[in-house]
Amino acid sequence: MSDLKAIDRQLQQSQPSFLETLKTLLRIPSVSADPAYRDSVKQAANAVLDSLTKAGLKGELIKTDGPPLVYAESPAVPGKPVVLVYGHYDVQPPDPLDLWVSPPFEPTERDGNIYARGSTDDKGQVLTHVNSVAAWAAAGQALPLQVKFLIEGEEEVGSEQLSKYMAKPEAAEKLACDVIVISDSSQYAKGQPAITYGLRGIAYYELHFTGPKQDLHSGSFGGAVTNPANALAKFLAKLTDDQGRIQLPGFYDSVKPVADVERDRWKQLGFSDDQFAKQLGVGALTGEAGYSTLERRWARPTCDVHGLWSGYQGEGGKTIIPAKAGAKVSFRLVPDQDPKQVSEQFRKFIAMNTPAGVQIELIDLHGGSGVVVDPESPFVAAAQQAITAGFEKPAVLIREGGSIPIVANMVSALKADVLLLGWGLDDDGAHSPNEKFCLADYYRGIRASSYLWHYLAEVPKPS
Repeated sequence: MSDLKAIDRQLQQSQPSFLETLKTLLRIPSVSADPAYRDSVKQAANAVLDSLTKAGLKGELIKTDGPPLVYAESPAVPGKPVVLVYGHYDVQPPDPLDLWVSPPFEPTERDGNIYARGSTDDKGQVLTHVNSVAAWAAAGQALPLQVKFLIEGEEEVGSEQLSKYMAKPEAAEKLACDVIVISDSSQYAKGQPAITYGLRGIAYYELHFTGPKQDLHSGSFGGAVTNPANALAKFLAKLTDDQGRIQLPGFYDSVKPVADVERDRWKQLGFSDDQFAKQLGVGALTGEAGYSTLERRWARPTCDVHGLWSGYQGEGGKTIIPAKAGAKVSFRLVPDQDPKQVSEQFRKFIAMNTPAGVQIELIDLHGGSGVVVDPESPFVAAAQQAITAGFEKPAVLIREGGSIPIVANMVSALKADVLLLGWGLDDDGAHSPNEKFCLADYYRGIRASSYLWHYLAEVPKPS
Protein backbone atom coordinates (compact mmCIF):
# COMPACT_ATOMS: atom_id res chain seq x y z
CA MET A 1 0.00 0.00 0.00
CA SER A 2 1.33 3.44 -0.90
CA ASP A 3 2.62 5.69 1.89
CA LEU A 4 1.54 9.14 0.71
CA LYS A 5 2.91 10.83 3.82
CA ALA A 6 6.39 9.49 3.02
CA ILE A 7 6.03 10.84 -0.51
CA ASP A 8 4.95 14.24 0.84
CA ARG A 9 8.06 14.36 3.02
CA GLN A 10 10.22 13.46 0.03
CA LEU A 11 8.59 16.17 -2.09
CA GLN A 12 9.44 18.79 0.52
CA GLN A 13 13.05 17.64 0.82
CA SER A 14 13.53 17.49 -2.95
CA GLN A 15 12.40 21.02 -3.85
CA PRO A 16 15.97 22.35 -4.29
CA SER A 17 16.86 19.51 -6.66
CA PHE A 18 13.56 19.94 -8.54
CA LEU A 19 14.47 23.59 -9.12
CA GLU A 20 17.96 22.73 -10.38
CA THR A 21 16.53 20.11 -12.75
CA LEU A 22 14.23 22.77 -14.18
CA LYS A 23 16.99 25.35 -14.56
CA THR A 24 19.25 22.85 -16.30
CA LEU A 25 16.62 22.10 -18.93
CA LEU A 26 15.65 25.75 -19.38
CA ARG A 27 19.24 26.70 -20.20
CA ILE A 28 19.08 24.61 -23.38
CA PRO A 29 17.80 26.72 -26.33
CA SER A 30 15.75 23.95 -27.93
CA VAL A 31 14.02 26.07 -30.61
CA SER A 32 12.53 23.60 -33.08
CA ALA A 33 11.49 26.22 -35.67
CA ASP A 34 15.07 27.34 -36.39
CA PRO A 35 17.57 24.86 -37.91
CA ALA A 36 20.39 26.79 -36.22
CA TYR A 37 19.26 25.25 -32.92
CA ARG A 38 19.24 21.64 -34.17
CA ASP A 39 22.05 20.52 -31.85
CA SER A 40 20.42 22.23 -28.87
CA VAL A 41 17.15 20.42 -29.56
CA LYS A 42 19.00 17.08 -29.43
CA GLN A 43 20.73 18.20 -26.24
CA ALA A 44 17.35 18.86 -24.65
CA ALA A 45 16.15 15.39 -25.64
CA ASN A 46 19.15 13.85 -23.90
CA ALA A 47 18.57 15.99 -20.81
CA VAL A 48 14.94 14.84 -20.56
CA LEU A 49 16.00 11.22 -21.02
CA ASP A 50 18.62 11.65 -18.29
CA SER A 51 15.97 12.99 -15.88
CA LEU A 52 13.68 10.07 -16.62
CA THR A 53 16.33 7.41 -16.12
CA LYS A 54 17.47 9.06 -12.89
CA ALA A 55 13.84 8.81 -11.77
CA GLY A 56 14.17 5.05 -12.06
CA LEU A 57 12.48 4.53 -15.42
CA LYS A 58 13.68 2.50 -18.36
CA GLY A 59 14.18 4.99 -21.18
CA GLU A 60 15.38 5.41 -24.74
CA LEU A 61 15.56 7.87 -27.61
CA ILE A 62 13.42 6.89 -30.59
CA LYS A 63 15.15 8.05 -33.76
CA THR A 64 13.19 10.01 -36.34
CA ASP A 65 14.01 12.10 -39.41
CA GLY A 66 14.09 15.09 -37.07
CA PRO A 67 14.34 15.54 -33.30
CA PRO A 68 14.22 12.24 -31.39
CA LEU A 69 11.24 11.14 -29.33
CA VAL A 70 12.02 10.51 -25.67
CA TYR A 71 10.33 7.39 -24.32
CA ALA A 72 10.44 5.89 -20.84
CA GLU A 73 8.33 3.54 -18.75
CA SER A 74 7.97 2.13 -15.26
CA PRO A 75 7.28 -1.57 -14.67
CA ALA A 76 3.85 -2.91 -15.61
CA VAL A 77 1.32 -3.38 -12.80
CA PRO A 78 -1.20 -6.08 -13.79
CA GLY A 79 -4.84 -5.16 -13.40
CA LYS A 80 -4.18 -1.44 -13.09
CA PRO A 81 -4.68 1.31 -15.69
CA VAL A 82 -1.71 2.37 -17.82
CA VAL A 83 -0.91 6.08 -18.05
CA LEU A 84 0.95 7.80 -20.89
CA VAL A 85 2.39 11.23 -20.08
CA TYR A 86 2.82 13.35 -23.22
CA GLY A 87 4.72 16.62 -23.47
CA HIS A 88 7.36 18.43 -25.48
CA TYR A 89 10.90 19.63 -24.89
CA ASP A 90 11.06 22.08 -27.81
CA VAL A 91 10.27 25.77 -27.38
CA GLN A 92 9.16 28.77 -29.39
CA PRO A 93 11.75 31.23 -30.76
CA PRO A 94 12.64 33.84 -28.10
CA ASP A 95 12.26 36.87 -30.39
CA PRO A 96 12.02 39.81 -29.90
CA LEU A 97 15.06 39.57 -27.64
CA ASP A 98 15.12 43.25 -26.69
CA LEU A 99 11.84 42.86 -24.78
CA TRP A 100 13.21 40.29 -22.34
CA VAL A 101 14.11 41.64 -18.89
CA SER A 102 16.55 38.76 -18.42
CA PRO A 103 18.01 36.56 -21.20
CA PRO A 104 15.52 33.92 -22.40
CA PHE A 105 17.84 30.98 -21.79
CA GLU A 106 19.25 32.13 -18.47
CA PRO A 107 16.51 31.08 -16.01
CA THR A 108 16.02 33.88 -13.50
CA GLU A 109 13.94 33.97 -10.32
CA ARG A 110 11.86 37.09 -9.72
CA ASP A 111 8.81 37.66 -7.55
CA GLY A 112 8.22 33.96 -6.96
CA ASN A 113 8.44 33.09 -10.66
CA ILE A 114 11.11 31.57 -12.87
CA TYR A 115 11.57 33.45 -16.15
CA ALA A 116 12.88 31.66 -19.25
CA ARG A 117 11.69 30.47 -22.63
CA GLY A 118 9.97 27.11 -22.09
CA SER A 119 9.39 27.61 -18.36
CA THR A 120 5.64 27.06 -18.62
CA ASP A 121 5.46 25.83 -22.25
CA ASP A 122 6.30 23.07 -21.70
CA LYS A 123 9.49 22.14 -19.87
CA GLY A 124 8.36 23.14 -16.40
CA GLN A 125 5.04 21.36 -16.72
CA VAL A 126 6.61 18.20 -18.15
CA LEU A 127 9.06 18.08 -15.27
CA THR A 128 6.26 18.11 -12.69
CA HIS A 129 5.44 14.56 -13.79
CA VAL A 130 9.07 13.46 -14.12
CA ASN A 131 9.83 14.79 -10.64
CA SER A 132 6.75 13.16 -9.12
CA VAL A 133 7.88 9.75 -10.36
CA ALA A 134 11.36 10.47 -8.98
CA ALA A 135 9.82 11.34 -5.60
CA TRP A 136 7.99 8.01 -5.43
CA ALA A 137 11.25 6.19 -6.10
CA ALA A 138 13.26 8.30 -3.61
CA ALA A 139 10.61 7.63 -0.95
CA GLY A 140 11.02 3.89 -1.49
CA GLN A 141 7.53 3.57 -2.97
CA ALA A 142 6.70 1.51 -6.06
CA LEU A 143 4.35 3.24 -8.46
CA PRO A 144 0.86 1.70 -8.11
CA LEU A 145 0.35 1.59 -11.90
CA GLN A 146 2.48 1.74 -15.02
CA VAL A 147 3.48 5.22 -16.16
CA LYS A 148 4.90 5.78 -19.65
CA PHE A 149 6.42 9.00 -20.96
CA LEU A 150 6.48 10.24 -24.56
CA ILE A 151 8.18 13.64 -24.86
CA GLU A 152 8.69 15.07 -28.35
CA GLY A 153 10.76 17.85 -29.87
CA GLU A 154 8.46 19.27 -32.57
CA GLU A 155 5.20 20.25 -30.87
CA GLU A 156 5.82 23.92 -31.60
CA VAL A 157 6.12 23.22 -35.33
CA GLY A 158 3.36 20.67 -35.84
CA SER A 159 4.61 17.29 -34.50
CA GLU A 160 5.50 15.92 -37.95
CA GLN A 161 7.88 13.23 -36.70
CA LEU A 162 5.56 12.08 -33.93
CA SER A 163 2.70 11.83 -36.44
CA LYS A 164 4.88 9.62 -38.65
CA TYR A 165 5.83 7.46 -35.67
CA MET A 166 2.20 7.11 -34.58
CA ALA A 167 1.43 5.61 -38.00
CA LYS A 168 3.93 2.76 -37.46
CA PRO A 169 2.55 -0.60 -36.24
CA GLU A 170 4.96 -0.77 -33.29
CA ALA A 171 3.75 2.54 -31.90
CA ALA A 172 0.32 1.23 -30.91
CA GLU A 173 1.84 -1.52 -28.76
CA LYS A 174 4.59 0.59 -27.26
CA LEU A 175 2.29 3.49 -26.37
CA ALA A 176 -0.74 1.40 -25.40
CA CYS A 177 -2.49 3.07 -22.47
CA ASP A 178 -5.84 3.76 -20.87
CA VAL A 179 -5.40 7.48 -20.30
CA ILE A 180 -3.07 10.17 -21.65
CA VAL A 181 -1.95 12.85 -19.19
CA ILE A 182 -0.89 16.22 -20.64
CA SER A 183 0.20 19.33 -18.78
CA ASP A 184 0.65 22.01 -21.42
CA SER A 185 -2.04 24.54 -20.54
CA SER A 186 -3.17 26.81 -17.72
CA GLN A 187 -5.19 26.94 -14.57
CA TYR A 188 -8.40 28.93 -14.79
CA ALA A 189 -6.94 31.74 -12.69
CA LYS A 190 -4.30 32.36 -10.06
CA GLY A 191 -5.18 30.16 -7.11
CA GLN A 192 -7.88 28.33 -9.08
CA PRO A 193 -6.72 25.07 -10.67
CA ALA A 194 -8.61 23.60 -13.58
CA ILE A 195 -9.13 20.43 -15.56
CA THR A 196 -9.37 21.17 -19.27
CA TYR A 197 -11.80 18.93 -21.14
CA GLY A 198 -11.52 20.50 -24.59
CA LEU A 199 -8.92 21.97 -26.95
CA ARG A 200 -9.36 23.78 -30.22
CA GLY A 201 -7.59 22.52 -33.31
CA ILE A 202 -5.55 24.57 -35.77
CA ALA A 203 -4.90 25.03 -39.49
CA TYR A 204 -1.76 27.13 -40.10
CA TYR A 205 -0.67 28.62 -43.44
CA GLU A 206 1.77 30.89 -45.18
CA LEU A 207 0.57 33.11 -48.03
CA HIS A 208 2.81 34.46 -50.82
CA PHE A 209 1.54 37.25 -53.09
CA THR A 210 3.67 37.83 -56.19
CA GLY A 211 3.21 40.70 -58.64
CA PRO A 212 5.81 42.31 -60.97
CA LYS A 213 9.08 40.52 -61.63
CA GLN A 214 10.95 43.09 -59.53
CA ASP A 215 10.32 46.04 -57.20
CA LEU A 216 9.08 49.06 -59.17
CA HIS A 217 9.33 52.83 -58.74
CA SER A 218 5.94 53.81 -57.30
CA GLY A 219 5.96 57.14 -59.09
CA SER A 220 6.63 55.68 -62.52
CA PHE A 221 4.46 52.58 -62.21
CA GLY A 222 1.94 53.32 -59.46
CA GLY A 223 -1.61 53.10 -60.76
CA ALA A 224 -0.62 50.80 -63.62
CA VAL A 225 0.03 47.52 -61.76
CA THR A 226 -1.44 45.75 -58.74
CA ASN A 227 0.66 46.35 -55.64
CA PRO A 228 1.05 42.93 -53.87
CA ALA A 229 1.20 44.60 -50.46
CA ASN A 230 -2.07 46.45 -51.10
CA ALA A 231 -3.63 43.28 -52.48
CA LEU A 232 -2.55 41.26 -49.44
CA ALA A 233 -4.02 43.83 -47.05
CA LYS A 234 -7.38 43.79 -48.87
CA PHE A 235 -7.37 40.00 -49.04
CA LEU A 236 -6.73 39.58 -45.32
CA ALA A 237 -9.48 42.08 -44.53
CA LYS A 238 -11.94 39.91 -46.45
CA LEU A 239 -11.26 36.81 -44.32
CA THR A 240 -13.73 38.00 -41.68
CA ASP A 241 -16.80 40.22 -41.88
CA ASP A 242 -17.74 43.06 -39.52
CA GLN A 243 -19.51 40.53 -37.24
CA GLY A 244 -16.34 38.49 -36.79
CA ARG A 245 -17.57 35.65 -39.02
CA ILE A 246 -14.98 33.83 -41.12
CA GLN A 247 -15.80 34.02 -44.83
CA LEU A 248 -14.35 30.76 -46.17
CA PRO A 249 -17.13 28.91 -48.08
CA GLY A 250 -18.65 26.16 -45.92
CA PHE A 251 -16.42 27.00 -42.95
CA TYR A 252 -19.19 26.74 -40.33
CA ASP A 253 -20.87 23.61 -41.74
CA SER A 254 -19.17 21.34 -39.18
CA VAL A 255 -19.11 23.74 -36.23
CA LYS A 256 -21.02 22.41 -33.24
CA PRO A 257 -23.05 24.97 -31.31
CA VAL A 258 -22.09 25.62 -27.70
CA ALA A 259 -24.21 23.40 -25.45
CA ASP A 260 -26.43 25.08 -22.88
CA VAL A 261 -24.90 22.99 -20.09
CA GLU A 262 -21.48 24.38 -20.99
CA ARG A 263 -22.74 27.95 -21.11
CA ASP A 264 -24.28 27.48 -17.67
CA ARG A 265 -21.06 25.95 -16.30
CA TRP A 266 -18.93 28.81 -17.63
CA LYS A 267 -21.28 31.44 -16.23
CA GLN A 268 -20.47 30.12 -12.76
CA LEU A 269 -16.76 30.89 -13.18
CA GLY A 270 -17.16 34.59 -12.43
CA PHE A 271 -15.26 35.71 -15.53
CA SER A 272 -14.94 39.50 -15.89
CA ASP A 273 -14.51 41.11 -19.31
CA ASP A 274 -13.23 44.29 -17.69
CA GLN A 275 -10.58 42.50 -15.63
CA PHE A 276 -9.51 40.41 -18.62
CA ALA A 277 -9.14 43.52 -20.80
CA LYS A 278 -7.13 45.23 -18.07
CA GLN A 279 -4.87 42.18 -17.73
CA LEU A 280 -4.18 42.28 -21.47
CA GLY A 281 -3.71 46.03 -21.60
CA VAL A 282 -6.46 46.66 -24.16
CA GLY A 283 -9.31 49.16 -24.10
CA ALA A 284 -11.98 46.73 -25.27
CA LEU A 285 -12.62 43.08 -26.12
CA THR A 286 -13.84 42.15 -29.59
CA GLY A 287 -14.81 39.02 -31.48
CA GLU A 288 -17.61 37.10 -33.13
CA ALA A 289 -20.95 38.75 -32.44
CA GLY A 290 -23.45 36.89 -30.26
CA TYR A 291 -20.94 35.03 -28.09
CA SER A 292 -19.35 35.66 -24.72
CA THR A 293 -15.59 36.08 -24.37
CA LEU A 294 -15.17 32.57 -22.94
CA GLU A 295 -17.25 31.09 -25.74
CA ARG A 296 -15.12 32.92 -28.32
CA ARG A 297 -11.90 31.75 -26.69
CA TRP A 298 -12.85 28.15 -25.98
CA ALA A 299 -15.59 26.94 -28.30
CA ARG A 300 -15.72 29.08 -31.44
CA PRO A 301 -13.35 29.07 -34.44
CA THR A 302 -11.17 32.09 -35.13
CA CYS A 303 -8.88 33.54 -37.79
CA ASP A 304 -5.69 35.44 -37.00
CA VAL A 305 -2.78 36.96 -38.90
CA HIS A 306 0.54 36.16 -37.19
CA GLY A 307 3.07 37.81 -39.46
CA LEU A 308 3.25 40.25 -42.38
CA TRP A 309 6.10 41.22 -44.65
CA SER A 310 6.60 43.23 -47.82
CA GLY A 311 8.54 46.11 -49.28
CA TYR A 312 11.12 48.34 -47.66
CA GLN A 313 11.70 47.93 -43.91
CA GLY A 314 14.79 50.09 -43.37
CA GLU A 315 15.25 53.61 -42.04
CA GLY A 316 13.77 56.52 -43.95
CA GLY A 317 11.71 56.21 -47.11
CA LYS A 318 11.95 54.16 -50.27
CA THR A 319 9.04 54.60 -52.64
CA ILE A 320 8.57 51.22 -54.30
CA ILE A 321 5.83 48.87 -55.38
CA PRO A 322 7.13 45.63 -53.85
CA ALA A 323 7.30 42.58 -56.07
CA LYS A 324 6.19 40.29 -53.25
CA ALA A 325 4.19 40.27 -50.04
CA GLY A 326 3.51 37.53 -47.51
CA ALA A 327 1.64 36.61 -44.38
CA LYS A 328 1.27 33.81 -41.86
CA VAL A 329 -2.35 33.02 -41.03
CA SER A 330 -4.09 30.43 -38.88
CA PHE A 331 -7.60 29.29 -38.10
CA ARG A 332 -8.35 27.88 -34.66
CA LEU A 333 -10.83 25.06 -35.14
CA VAL A 334 -13.45 23.47 -32.90
CA PRO A 335 -14.17 19.74 -32.65
CA ASP A 336 -15.62 18.18 -35.85
CA GLN A 337 -13.81 20.70 -38.07
CA ASP A 338 -11.23 18.97 -40.26
CA PRO A 339 -8.05 20.95 -41.02
CA LYS A 340 -7.80 19.25 -44.43
CA GLN A 341 -11.29 20.41 -45.27
CA VAL A 342 -10.42 23.91 -44.10
CA SER A 343 -7.47 23.88 -46.51
CA GLU A 344 -9.85 23.08 -49.37
CA GLN A 345 -12.15 25.89 -48.25
CA PHE A 346 -9.23 28.30 -48.08
CA ARG A 347 -8.14 27.43 -51.61
CA LYS A 348 -11.67 28.09 -52.86
CA PHE A 349 -11.66 31.44 -51.09
CA ILE A 350 -8.33 32.30 -52.72
CA ALA A 351 -9.67 31.36 -56.15
CA MET A 352 -12.65 33.65 -55.58
CA ASN A 353 -10.53 36.56 -54.32
CA THR A 354 -7.33 36.65 -56.36
CA PRO A 355 -6.97 40.11 -57.96
CA ALA A 356 -5.72 40.63 -61.48
CA GLY A 357 -1.96 41.02 -61.76
CA VAL A 358 -1.11 38.96 -58.65
CA GLN A 359 -0.42 35.27 -58.13
CA ILE A 360 -1.18 33.72 -54.70
CA GLU A 361 0.61 30.69 -53.31
CA LEU A 362 -0.81 28.93 -50.24
CA ILE A 363 1.64 26.90 -48.19
CA ASP A 364 0.03 24.49 -45.70
CA LEU A 365 2.35 24.54 -42.68
CA HIS A 366 0.55 22.27 -40.21
CA GLY A 367 -2.81 21.44 -38.72
CA GLY A 368 -4.61 19.36 -36.14
CA SER A 369 -8.13 18.66 -35.01
CA GLY A 370 -9.69 19.81 -31.77
CA VAL A 371 -10.76 17.42 -29.04
CA VAL A 372 -13.39 17.30 -26.30
CA VAL A 373 -13.44 14.58 -23.62
CA ASP A 374 -16.15 13.47 -21.20
CA PRO A 375 -15.87 15.69 -18.11
CA GLU A 376 -17.72 13.02 -16.11
CA SER A 377 -15.21 10.20 -16.71
CA PRO A 378 -13.67 8.33 -13.73
CA PHE A 379 -10.24 9.54 -14.82
CA VAL A 380 -11.40 13.15 -14.47
CA ALA A 381 -12.75 12.31 -11.00
CA ALA A 382 -9.36 10.84 -10.03
CA ALA A 383 -7.58 13.94 -11.33
CA GLN A 384 -9.95 16.09 -9.30
CA GLN A 385 -8.91 14.26 -6.12
CA ALA A 386 -5.21 14.63 -6.97
CA ILE A 387 -5.49 18.35 -7.74
CA THR A 388 -7.46 18.98 -4.55
CA ALA A 389 -4.63 17.31 -2.62
CA GLY A 390 -1.87 19.12 -4.50
CA PHE A 391 -3.37 22.61 -4.68
CA GLU A 392 -5.63 22.35 -1.64
CA LYS A 393 -8.54 23.52 -3.78
CA PRO A 394 -10.87 21.66 -6.16
CA ALA A 395 -10.42 22.23 -9.89
CA VAL A 396 -13.03 23.82 -12.13
CA LEU A 397 -13.83 22.33 -15.54
CA ILE A 398 -12.87 24.49 -18.53
CA ARG A 399 -12.06 24.33 -22.21
CA GLU A 400 -8.92 25.84 -23.72
CA GLY A 401 -8.60 27.95 -26.85
CA GLY A 402 -5.08 26.81 -27.65
CA SER A 403 -4.13 23.76 -29.67
CA ILE A 404 -2.00 20.68 -29.17
CA PRO A 405 -2.42 19.26 -32.68
CA ILE A 406 -1.15 15.76 -31.90
CA VAL A 407 -3.66 15.15 -29.09
CA ALA A 408 -6.65 14.25 -31.28
CA ASN A 409 -4.38 11.95 -33.29
CA MET A 410 -3.17 10.18 -30.14
CA VAL A 411 -6.64 9.83 -28.62
CA SER A 412 -7.92 8.29 -31.85
CA ALA A 413 -4.93 6.02 -32.47
CA LEU A 414 -4.59 4.74 -28.91
CA LYS A 415 -8.33 4.62 -28.09
CA ALA A 416 -7.52 6.31 -24.79
CA ASP A 417 -9.06 8.98 -22.62
CA VAL A 418 -7.10 12.17 -22.01
CA LEU A 419 -6.50 14.36 -18.96
CA LEU A 420 -5.46 17.95 -19.68
CA LEU A 421 -4.02 19.21 -16.41
CA GLY A 422 -2.48 22.65 -16.78
CA TRP A 423 -0.37 24.04 -13.94
CA GLY A 424 0.46 27.37 -15.63
CA LEU A 425 -1.32 30.73 -15.55
CA ASP A 426 -2.82 32.62 -18.48
CA ASP A 427 -0.43 35.53 -17.86
CA ASP A 428 2.67 33.31 -18.06
CA GLY A 429 3.52 34.72 -21.48
CA ALA A 430 3.88 31.46 -23.36
CA HIS A 431 5.21 32.29 -26.88
CA SER A 432 5.97 35.84 -25.67
CA PRO A 433 8.94 37.67 -24.13
CA ASN A 434 9.41 37.18 -20.38
CA GLU A 435 7.73 33.78 -20.27
CA LYS A 436 7.43 32.61 -16.67
CA PHE A 437 6.23 29.81 -14.42
CA CYS A 438 5.13 30.35 -10.83
CA LEU A 439 7.47 28.26 -8.67
CA ALA A 440 4.75 27.62 -6.09
CA ASP A 441 2.61 26.15 -8.89
CA TYR A 442 5.60 24.13 -10.09
CA TYR A 443 5.85 22.48 -6.69
CA ARG A 444 2.06 22.15 -6.34
CA GLY A 445 1.97 20.55 -9.77
CA ILE A 446 4.58 18.00 -8.69
CA ARG A 447 2.52 17.19 -5.59
CA ALA A 448 -0.71 16.89 -7.59
CA SER A 449 1.07 14.61 -10.06
CA SER A 450 2.38 12.46 -7.21
CA TYR A 451 -1.15 11.98 -5.89
CA LEU A 452 -2.46 11.43 -9.42
CA TRP A 453 -0.69 8.06 -9.71
CA HIS A 454 -2.35 6.95 -6.45
CA TYR A 455 -5.88 7.95 -7.44
CA LEU A 456 -5.65 6.76 -11.05
CA ALA A 457 -4.59 3.35 -9.76
CA GLU A 458 -7.95 3.14 -7.96
CA VAL A 459 -9.89 3.52 -11.23
CA PRO A 460 -11.00 0.12 -12.58
CA LYS A 461 -8.98 -0.77 -15.65
CA PRO A 462 -11.16 -0.35 -18.73
CA SER A 463 -12.08 -3.66 -20.35
